[in-house]
Amino acid sequence: MARRQEADAAIRCSDLSIARATRGGPAQRVIDGVSFVLPHAGTLAVMGPTGSGKSSLAAVLAGADEMGLAVVGGDALVEGVRVRHPGRDHRYLTYVTGHLTQSAGARLPARFTVAELIGQPITSRDRRVNARALAVRVATLLDELMLPLGAAAKYPYELSAGMRQRVAFAQALVLQPRVFIADEPFANMDLEVRKAAREAIVRRRSGYGMSTLVVTNDAEVVRELDADILLLRGGFTIAYGHGTSDLLWTPSGDPDTRLISS
Repeated sequence: MARRQEADAAIRCSDLSIARATRGGPAQRVIDGVSFVLPHAGTLAVMGPTGSGKSSLAAVLAGADEMGLAVVGGDALVEGVRVRHPGRDHRYLTYVTGHLTQSAGARLPARFTVAELIGQPITSRDRRVNARALAVRVATLLDELMLPLGAAAKYPYELSAGMRQRVAFAQALVLQPRVFIADEPFANMDLEVRKAAREAIVRRRSGYGMSTLVVTNDAEVVRELDADILLLRGGFTIAYGHGTSDLLWTPSGDPDTRLISS
């Protein structure tokens, strides 16, 4: 698409600040002045302790309609779309961005089959989609993520936690996104399945330049994906760099390797 040619990076975040509304009180900043660049085909791991704003940052960048979250300062461009007041471009943003939320597998609606859930990002945009072509795409994703083809006709409550997570993973990839934003994507996966999911990311990164932003506190994920690191604490950036051994700490961020050694 033309917009891909216009965007000089997958994500360009400039002094971004995000606030979350609280019931009966003033909005609380959860991200404060964060800046980074994620290049096309790049991978960034967002790390930090609980409450550091990781999930809120991911949700805003993915264009998620999460109640109470709002950009209150700075801005970010995701494939050329501004996340602050995207307007009509919001639909485009959610098309080029695959978003895997935290505990996504546990939140799958029980009334839809696996095939319907995986295909939902497509059918919600085009109800005249070729059913056979969609079934082939769903089957390909099931196979890629080591799910039995018979799972397509099952409902989420009939699957294990790890299988549900892989269904959500497939749903986030079904549109062949340019940017994959995933919050703890390998949760509930055993080693063999985790390898398949990781390879699904790497395959798309090398195949058509998909960029990945992953929220994790697992240093092994950083190594497996050869990722840059953005380390947050209290909504502020305290370190940035490539891998766990090459971080540049901010003057206000006292080096604490415990945050990246899990």
